[in-house]
Amino acid sequence: MDLSQSQWKAKLEADDNAVIMDVRTPQEVEEGYIPTAIHLDIMNAGSFMEKTKSLDPSKNYYVYCRSGGRSGQACAILNSLGFKNTYNLLGGFSEWEGETTV
Repeated sequence: MDLSQSQWKAKLEADDNAVIMDVRTPQEVEEGYIPTAIHLDIMNAGSFMEKTKSLDPSKNYYVYCRSGGRSGQACAILNSLGFKNTYNLLGGFSEWEGETTV
């Protein structure tokens, strides 16, 4: 499900079962990330698919990349693997106005 920045943030803050997932490259992550995010680089398909196997499908995944394209792909992949609740951050990290860590 695609959510605007404000929808994504509000839903995340009210969710006790949330996992934030950053699907950007390691170089992009070095520029900053949303605190508590787990990192699965979708550009490294083999590693991405391997790491998804260890994730809990009962959790709610809030997924972001730089602008929203790759995270949309990641949500589609997770959904195809049986993950029920995935939320794509439209505009991605480049438009994020919440807390960040470097």
